[in-house]
Amino acid sequence: MGLIEQAAKRLEELKRAGIDVPVADDATSTKAVPKASPPAPSLPERVARTLTDESAPFRHPGQIAVPNRADAPEPPQVPPPRRSRLVEINLERLAAAGYVTPTAPRSRLADEMRVIKRPLLSNAQGRSAAPIRAANLIMVTSALPGEGKTFMAVNLAISIAMELDTTVLLVDADVARPAIPERLGFAPDHGLLDLLTHKDLDVADVLMRTNIERMSVLPAGSPHSRATELLASEAMVRLIEELASRYPDRVLIFDAPPLLSSTESRVLATHMGQVVLVVEADRTPQSSVKSALDTIEECPIVMTVLNKIERTDSGSYYAYYGGYGSYGQ
Repeated sequence: MGLIEQAAKRLEELKRAGIDVPVADDATSTKAVPKASPPAPSLPERVARTLTDESAPFRHPGQIAVPNRADAPEPPQVPPPRRSRLVEINLERLAAAGYVTPTAPRSRLADEMRVIKRPLLSNAQGRSAAPIRAANLIMVTSALPGEGKTFMAVNLAISIAMELDTTVLLVDADVARPAIPERLGFAPDHGLLDLLTHKDLDVADVLMRTNIERMSVLPAGSPHSRATELLASEAMVRLIEELASRYPDRVLIFDAPPLLSSTESRVLATHMGQVVLVVEADRTPQSSVKSALDTIEECPIVMTVLNKIERTDSGSYYAYYGGYGSYGQ
């Protein structure tokens, strides 16, 4: 029996069983025959087709096809790492202005700063008799303007940076009359107040690294009419916590406004663990010193430094700084 006869017989059996069998339009056809696939092109033919087809992207023969980049999802945008700006401090100019510098030979001023910083560092590093809250936050201020508190803050910061196992951040917190940029010889820039008013700013955007190893500077930033409120805000609390805890060996020195001529320094004192009160010898009234101390009586540690002492015939060791003591400990 031929193939056609077998197919006809099978078709008849299916019809008797009640199964519908579709019939092609061509009565002579009983089933569709798939069209044979053309043979795969040889390697030379694939290379030739790729080179002659201008719309096809060139790829090595046998390479897996890559989807069109326009159809592929864009990779997530990763912001570049932020890095603080480097400022070069002219150390010769600084030394000529009477400041301590790491490269200068040993001097009376450098030795006096060592005496002043030692108890501050002992407290900051937890070596005091009793634990001190936020002991690595040190505010330098005075009762009245012109007593030398910025001079003291800069020298103290540089002297601490000369330690072998301590880093220091000098913060210009005299936001009404910032003086640190001029003293260190760089242009004012964004800083402390900008961090408190612009949430998109990062500390690294405004922090300045210096050529004094282990010392960085945070400028005061743009003037603001509500500076006192900003310094008293929760944002300031969070910022100080971030600055103080970012590095375990960091000490923060805040150059703050005079206590009796502003309100900012009184607000700053509530965040501090230690305060250095600079008093000008033979000029600042005792009543002013007492009033200034009363405004910061809640600070755990307050130390006084007597500044601008006249040199005596005996050649006092404390030619510029003396009367070092503590208050409210």
